[in-house]
Formats: sequence, structure tokens, C-alpha cells
Amino acid sequence: MITPLDIENKKFSKQMMNGYSVEEVDDFLDELTADYEKNYKEATELRTKVSEIEQTLEHYKSIEGTLQSTLVMAQSTAEEVKKIAHQQAEQIVNEAKGTAQREVDDLDAAIREKRKELEDIKKQFDVYKAKMESLLIAQLELLKDVNKDDI
Repeated sequence: MITPLDIENKKFSKQMMNGYSVEEVDDFLDELTADYEKNYKEATELRTKVSEIEQTLEHYKSIEGTLQSTLVMAQSTAEEVKKIAHQQAEQIVNEAKGTAQREVDDLDAAIREKRKELEDIKKQFDVYKAKMESLLIAQLELLKDVNKDDI
């Protein structure tokens, strides 16, 4: 991937006749470098945000697995306690299920929210990418027109 520094350091060979204006090329490269640097930083930030969201998602999945294993263990314990005191076991299981379900519901809501944020970021990036592609195509057409005029 081309970095802003690559653009800034790009040098063109100079031609004696019918060449590009060095000043115009330098000005254009300065503009392109500034825009590209901004976009490069934004893309890097978006990658970082996506990574953070993925880490958060993994954290919530880990918590969900822990809750599921906790629920299994609570059910096993409830079976043993049931032999000793059937009424106490039912009360413990019901409380554990209620707590686990609330936490699972909370985690599911958080996961849905993070997925929506991720989709929004992806959509924003796609729009940005389309705008850049359109700009580059327009610039290419402009350069083609300039080349036709020079011939």
C-alpha cells in the first residue's frame, strides 16, 4: 500500500519540451499527499476501532461461555441439592436461570449494538472508498484530456 510518505517523495523525470510544469506537479502532489495522509490515518483509526470491537465481542463471547458453564454447574449442583432439600434446589435453580438470562440478554443486546456499529463503520468506509474512486477516475479523465490537448 502506498503511504503518504511515498507520494511526498515521488519524483518525476523532467522533459525538455512539452513536459509537465514541475510546480503544478509538486502542488498537486502536495494536495494529494495531504488528502491521502488524512485518509490513511482515518483508515488506520477505523482498523483500530474494528479490532477493538472484535476484541470486545470476543470478551462477551467468553463471558457467555462462562455463564453457560456456570449454568450447567448450577444445574448439576441443583440435582445434588435436590436429593437433600428439593424446595431449596428449585429456588436456587430459578434464581440462577433468571440471573443468567438477564446477563445473556444484556450481552446479546451489547453484541447487536457492536455489530451495528461495525456495519455502520463498514458502510462509511465503502462510501469513502467510492468517493475516492470517483475522484481518481475524474482525475484520470482530466489527465487524459490534458494529454489529448498536448498532442
